[in-house]
Amino acid sequence: MSSLSLRAATPAEIHALYAGLPEFAALHGERDIQARLAGRVSHLLIALCDGVPAGFKIGYALDDTVFYSWLGGVLPPFRRQGIAQFLLQAQQAWALNQGYHRIEVKTRNSFPAMLMMLIKNGYQLIELEKAESVADNRLRLAKVLTEPQVCPG
Repeated sequence: MSSLSLRAATPAEIHALYAGLPEFAALHGERDIQARLAGRVSHLLIALCDGVPAGFKIGYALDDTVFYSWLGGVLPPFRRQGIAQFLLQAQQAWALNQGYHRIEVKTRNSFPAMLMMLIKNGYQLIELEKAESVADNRLRLAKVLTEPQVCPG
């Protein structure tokens, strides 16, 4: 069984992992990431599988009570090992421990595994942004952070 751990990350480290996710087609450069986070409270995490960077989660505060989970992903060779769930739980725990009451996230119909993981973890659909293609519809989900969160690792 693989050993999973977490550590804080820099925008450059996040971008290096992000560039390895084929479904995102490198939509955001490192400067985009830095610009999005500028002046905001943010949280950048990398998951390590046996010491090797395998995935990431990045988010930032929308206000004093709402945290936005912006980007996340797991590199293809490391998928289906629970790493996305590990990152999601760590982000939720951090957000609750920082005093946030709600976490929001957007995904698309074209990412059914992400959508199913979010629903399984208590996120609820709060908005639908229609696109030309149904697969590209953006789904905004939210979860109220009221239950105790145990940070993995």
